[in-house]
Amino acid sequence: MSEDISVNLPEIVTHDDWLAARQKLLTKEKEITRKQDELSAERRRMPMVEIDKNYIFEGPNGEVSLLDLFKECRQLIVYHFMFDPTWDEGCEGCSMIVDSMGHLSHLYARGTSLVLVSQAPLSKIEPFKERMGWGIPWFSSFESEFNYDFEATSKDGAQLQHQGLSVFLRDGDRVFHTYSTYLRGLDTLFSPFNYLDLTPFGRQETWEKSPEGWPQSPPYEWWRLHDAYDYTEVPGSCCHSRSITRK
Repeated sequence: MSEDISVNLPEIVTHDDWLAARQKLLTKEKEITRKQDELSAERRRMPMVEIDKNYIFEGPNGEVSLLDLFKECRQLIVYHFMFDPTWDEGCEGCSMIVDSMGHLSHLYARGTSLVLVSQAPLSKIEPFKERMGWGIPWFSSFESEFNYDFEATSKDGAQLQHQGLSVFLRDGDRVFHTYSTYLRGLDTLFSPFNYLDLTPFGRQETWEKSPEGWPQSPPYEWWRLHDAYDYTEVPGSCCHSRSITRK
């Protein structure tokens, strides 16, 4: 970054003073960690709803059911990837999340399957997946009500796509919906955000409480597919909520 913002750099102190400030912040970080543990414990005790609809998805090997997505696991995580049938490529923000997904063997080791589901047909999903170089299992809900029922596509006239995540539990052949989250609830999946949150400049978005003069731009607008960044500028786009009229 060539921009000179030295006048607004953090205060320069001695190592001992830095240690004192770090310890003060660490105390707050531990409080948040414990609160997150409590929240996770409460999430594990959420009631669940049995799925009584026969959802059918299209995959590389043909049609599959929701039960098939478990791959013999007891738990299933579905990431609702924003990819409308009229679009030529998937959402930048969702792509950033998938870029961050690690090897699924670590989830399988705990009896958990992870898949992507989009409303776009498989004929659009497959070439985009190959372009991005991803190996995450990805299925189309094009002929299904799945996206609508789990609020990944709005039912109003605007027909907006929404990024989100849903969790399911299997008991034999019975499938239950246990959890869903959307928008900022997905922040923990954005590993670039988690890394940037540790830096002085943060995510560099206008909503953050940063010192005056620090680099910032509007949220969502700077996101790009990983092969489409132009590092000489921060062009505009919109990933937060897009209409199916987008070309």
